[in-house]
Amino acid sequence: MAATITLPESVLQAIRVLDRFIRRILAVELYREGRLSPGKAAEVAGARNKWEMVMLLDEKGVALDYSAEDAEQDLNTLKNYLRRSNTNACSRNEYPKNNR
Repeated sequence: MAATITLPESVLQAIRVLDRFIRRILAVELYREGRLSPGKAAEVAGARNKWEMVMLLDEKGVALDYSAEDAEQDLNTLKNYLRRSNTNACSRNEYPKNNR
């Protein structure tokens, strides 16, 4: 047996807002306790990327556990991405803007 309930759009919107709020608070608190990495916290919070999560943590006054090694790894990842992007663009006879 199934039942269907029709709710006004305003109630549905309130539920979506509450869901987002709960996910963000949960992600921040689990990160603060050391139970989630920034990447996993971003997933829980529904953040678009790790940097959006960093901004959320800062907004909530949570210190980021981010070392020089983490920064170096992120920089290397970015360089590799840009290198691949340039290689792919050149193989399609596209000429990307100056990426250093």
